[in-house]
Amino acid sequence: MQRDLAVERALDAADPDRLVDVLRSALREQYGAAAVELRLADYAIHSLQPARPDSAQADPIIIDGTAQGRAFGSQEPVVAESAGEDRVLHLPVTHRGDRVGVLSVTVPAAACAPPMLDELRRISTVTAREIILAARETDRYEVGRRAERLTLAAEMQWLLLPARSCTRPEFSLGAHLEPAYAIYGDGFDWSVSGGHLTVAVINGMGQGVNAALLTALVVAALRNARRAGLSLADQAVLADEAVFSQHRGKAHVEALLVQFELATGRVEVVDAGSPRLWRVRGDMVEPRHLDAQMPLGMFGDTDYRMEPMRVEPGDRLVIVGDGVYAAASPTGEKFEQRALAHTITATRSLPPAQVPTAVLHALLSHYGQSPLLDDAVVACVDWHGPRSAEGEGESEDA
Repeated sequence: MQRDLAVERALDAADPDRLVDVLRSALREQYGAAAVELRLADYAIHSLQPARPDSAQADPIIIDGTAQGRAFGSQEPVVAESAGEDRVLHLPVTHRGDRVGVLSVTVPAAACAPPMLDELRRISTVTAREIILAARETDRYEVGRRAERLTLAAEMQWLLLPARSCTRPEFSLGAHLEPAYAIYGDGFDWSVSGGHLTVAVINGMGQGVNAALLTALVVAALRNARRAGLSLADQAVLADEAVFSQHRGKAHVEALLVQFELATGRVEVVDAGSPRLWRVRGDMVEPRHLDAQMPLGMFGDTDYRMEPMRVEPGDRLVIVGDGVYAAASPTGEKFEQRALAHTITATRSLPPAQVPTAVLHALLSHYGQSPLLDDAVVACVDWHGPRSAEGEGESEDA
């Protein structure tokens, strides 16, 4: 039996809360690994936390400036020398673009050849898939990735969020929310289903648990409408009615809904409040001025209209909430006045999974203090173009 297949079968048969132990034993048996360490990216994507807190190396590793961080950021293996004649391989643990963490494996230098590297890359992908699936049955990995305790509102909000990144032949996507451990109601959602990519960026109202409950209502209503096959405009209508029926106009949610038709690149947008859309085409960065409509839940009988748009292969769309573009520097200058366009331009070469955190790092520098006092959400989508005909027919719902 192939070594990587043997490891995959061991992981598939493992109890969800014992994946790390089984992975370590299997890699030792099949590859002679002297050490195996799995680290998970924390909620803020600032550090890599040990998946086994009782490990001898239980301290977090900062992503910026470390070998493990380079593997996580570049999504490519990083080979580092170790004591003696061993080599340490740092491999990105990623499944379908969802970046889970980094797997570090210490192996004999003599065995460190391209075939082994390919096998270990496959194992790291399988590990990511198993960790994602295990979250349905155990808290071990969700707890392990936390650099600090979440507030109750943040716990509720993170339960709503889909993966923070995804890669498909037609597009690549990345999204992030700060402050990660104490959230006030903003969020994002996305889904690939029925030949469409649908993205929602939400600016919630209020603070704490009440804000999280309001956002949960909107996300559930949007998903319910989307899964019923309603148009993008009707998704907004249903969410509007859901919020109004509960709060009678005393609470509302601002949202930007974007839907890509994967076969053509046609885009529909519903602007229901404050999140704003920027398009990058070639070297040109420009805000897209959309038809602003009423926030969700303000009146309950709003007739939302979709606005058509078309993207070309190579285009990038960046969506930011008001906690980003309206944040003011100590001198009173808003982030959108100059810094936002500059940051979007400066991050053009980064993959979408890295753009949101890069924008938020620039925001913190502009804002002049940490943590942020308001939620800041960023989503980035690169449009690659329709896939070939033989790849049609697949669907995925997040």
